[in-house]
Amino acid sequence: MKTLPNLLLLLLTGSAAAQFPPGQPLCSYWYPDEILSWSPATDPDAPYNVSSVPLAPRIPYGIQVNPHARPGEARISTLCAWYGTSSNPSQGRPDFNVFAPNYWMYIDIMVFWGGSAGEGLILAPAPYVIDAAHRNGVPVYGTVFFPPTAYGGRIEWVWNLVQKDGDIFPVADKLIEAAEYYGFEGWFINQETAGGNAELAGLVRDFMEYIQTNSDIDIMWYDAMIENGAIAWQNALNVNNDMFFHDGGVISDEFFINFNWNQTGLVNSGTLAESYGRSRYDLFAGADVEASGYNTSVNWAVLFPEGQAHRTSLGFYRPEWCFNSSTGPADFYQKENRFWVGANRDPSNTATSHPWKGMAHYVPDRSVIGSCPFVTNFSTGQGGIYAIDGLVERTGDWSNLSLQDILPTWRWISTSAGTPLHPDLVWDDAYYGGTCLSVSGSLAAGIPSDLMLFSTDVAIGPSTYCVVAFKAGAAGQPSRIQIALDLDDTSGPGVFLDVGDSYQAGWNLKTVSLSGCSGHTLEALGLRFVSPSSISGFDARIGRLGLLDGPANPPAPPSGLWVDGFYQSDDDHASVRLRWTRSADEVYQYNVYRLDDDGSRTFLWGTPDNACFVPELLRNTGETATTLFVEAVGPDFSAEGADSVVVTWTITGMEGPPPVLRPTLDRPVPNPSSAPLDLSFSLPAAGTVRFAVYDLHGRLIEVLHDGDAVEGRNGLRWAADGVPAGIYFLRLDYASGSITRTLVRL
Repeated sequence: MKTLPNLLLLLLTGSAAAQFPPGQPLCSYWYPDEILSWSPATDPDAPYNVSSVPLAPRIPYGIQVNPHARPGEARISTLCAWYGTSSNPSQGRPDFNVFAPNYWMYIDIMVFWGGSAGEGLILAPAPYVIDAAHRNGVPVYGTVFFPPTAYGGRIEWVWNLVQKDGDIFPVADKLIEAAEYYGFEGWFINQETAGGNAELAGLVRDFMEYIQTNSDIDIMWYDAMIENGAIAWQNALNVNNDMFFHDGGVISDEFFINFNWNQTGLVNSGTLAESYGRSRYDLFAGADVEASGYNTSVNWAVLFPEGQAHRTSLGFYRPEWCFNSSTGPADFYQKENRFWVGANRDPSNTATSHPWKGMAHYVPDRSVIGSCPFVTNFSTGQGGIYAIDGLVERTGDWSNLSLQDILPTWRWISTSAGTPLHPDLVWDDAYYGGTCLSVSGSLAAGIPSDLMLFSTDVAIGPSTYCVVAFKAGAAGQPSRIQIALDLDDTSGPGVFLDVGDSYQAGWNLKTVSLSGCSGHTLEALGLRFVSPSSISGFDARIGRLGLLDGPANPPAPPSGLWVDGFYQSDDDHASVRLRWTRSADEVYQYNVYRLDDDGSRTFLWGTPDNACFVPELLRNTGETATTLFVEAVGPDFSAEGADSVVVTWTITGMEGPPPVLRPTLDRPVPNPSSAPLDLSFSLPAAGTVRFAVYDLHGRLIEVLHDGDAVEGRNGLRWAADGVPAGIYFLRLDYASGSITRTLVRL
């Protein structure tokens, strides 16, 4: 008889495998004993889980747009989950509707949250999360999670973590190796399994000290285990748990305080941290926003008292509520904006009667734009198209945060003596990637509308220029766009340089010299829109904005391109693993294409790494072989030259069987959760089904539906009244089978 963890593993990995194309690499996850046998040399997925984007340095605090925010005090960490522990695709997937965090300017540490008794306890971050975070100067941590016994936790797993070989902690060495190989900065350690003792607690402390001594890897510790080995959340740093923070030296770099903190506890915690020569801002007071997002009750006056020093830093648990509770990408972006910026959609104006003012009210934004080249195409890392230099070279949904650009620092500060224009990110057009900036509304005659976009710290020289791509209906049309510059010695309105007229219909890429500002430092970059006559339906599409110095500098192409795996699912569909030797030059990303019969190209996928998984390759009619090629794209988005390889199709001459349409049971979100849940399933045709909830031992908890259901999506709400915390199973029974998903109630 299978043990429960194995049963859970089969359920979870079985459902995950069905979601992905063949050959799909997944993020690494392990139990402590399993990681001991892991090696990048023997893990076929390892090359696809590497982040090649270095951690960008953040510039000093610049223009402070919100007078309430306090620089140099509290930091913000976020614990975010993407997919199940065993089902995180390495390099994105062909799906638009995904969690795509993009307010990195307020985040200081991103924890890739995961781990479960049934899948694995140690989870390495996805490279697409590391890449996007690093472009914005945000370090990323993986997770080591020992769950409570109610969720399947076993105390022997903790003993396995801290096993020793003489003076060596072998699992610690593997955690160091994984972080250094994959390119992330640290580990969040959460030990909530009961049954420990003082000896085990001491070994956990020694384990973390070993990592500190033998690496540059950081550790964030969660307030659960205390020094006698018991699980007793203190909601503070105190004498019961401080040895996991500081004990003759740094044990953990950050300490995540459990959620039920109060003023006395935070004040005393900060004082204790400072008595060790540490900063009170190494302590992160937890806020669980998984169930309610910006409707969560947080005692802001205790954590961030107005006009006084912040008491500690802030740690968010599961802010992907903004995505999980959304109806689609547009709704997600609105909620994400309100979460971080507040109800007014303006980080400079966070005044509201709502208790949630947005993080822009408390902490100033951070930027990485400190030199040339800087180029953004406003790519959010997702879309329904993929354009390159104004031409759509791929259609179909996609998401890959490795291709997310640095997005505007301030979303949004739009001002005018009249009615300001309305800025937004849109996905129906793009110059490069899947997104562009739309600035729309009524533009009054002679009254400028200004849009403050990026915080910068860039020295301007005689050859520095700005590049901007905008959309026009015809050649010779005035752009009505000016580059807005805030210089280091500008106390007035700034400097405004006209972009000029369009030279063609469609996308226009223009350059504007900044030589007249040579010798100055640029502190902010934005746009001004102005017209001599009124325009009621004004809509400027901006597809690129950047700062460059000197001519384009395309990197040398990659070399040694080879096929690591060709997975043909039928005569016309395949997925591909590709690898190559990196360009000797600095590369922003590598673009992977197929060569079409007419000599054109189709964009397939992109990555900053030198290994790429192409989730779908389609065979053209009559084709027996397909040429694939990879080009290197520089930080200025110039490219020339490529390396190519040919894949050969096996043609059976027989059409594959028609796809079998089966019911689907949607993943419950959020999961874990303590709130009522909106659940759904879909049927290929109307029929009779039974949808029920069972507990860990197979006992029926509640029948949610038993009877007829319509074709397509069927939704229902489970109040879960009186249901205790624990692991549950959602089961959909239909005429020819059943589907089961796992749910954790908090």
